[in-house]
Amino acid sequence: MRLILLGPPGAGKGTQAARLVQKYGIPQLSTGDMLRAAVKAGSPVGVKAKAVMDAGGLVSDEIVIGIIKDRIREPDASRGFILDGFPRTVAQAQALEKLLAAENMKLDAVVELKVDEKALLARIENRARETVAAGGSVRADDNPESFKIRLDAYREQTAPVSAFYASIGELKTVDGMAAIDAVTKAIDGALAR
Repeated sequence: MRLILLGPPGAGKGTQAARLVQKYGIPQLSTGDMLRAAVKAGSPVGVKAKAVMDAGGLVSDEIVIGIIKDRIREPDASRGFILDGFPRTVAQAQALEKLLAAENMKLDAVVELKVDEKALLARIENRARETVAAGGSVRADDNPESFKIRLDAYREQTAPVSAFYASIGELKTVDGMAAIDAVTKAIDGALAR
């Protein structure tokens, strides 16, 4: 099973991806997580990405596509994977289609979590509070100012990705504002179609 989860920041893609990982036994390939790991490791890609991420921006296509290409070739992704946070632009979606074709792979589905953007800020603030309460550290991009920048970037660059996948018949939409279990059930239903 090869899936893409789409939706704005804070839509619950990571939560749903974790559930899909358990159900299908395939890895979640979160570009955000991979980039944060590169930042933490201080790799050359990580150093470049850190400044962009801290400002709430999006890293370059070249960096992200290179990470995805390497990652889908790893043994644990041979049975499938879930892309979370990629593609962010139509150009990336087109590059992914070419990459998958070159690797003799095809997507099984693209699921978009539709959400109320006004409710997302409260969700981000709550996530930051919960992280602190659990003794964790809040990501540099989990604050209202960075979130607004990320949401603007999403609207401008990533929202058109939905139209791209709809145009090739791969897009399935789910109400991301529903309760977590209801969203999971809706995704399961969408994947069964």
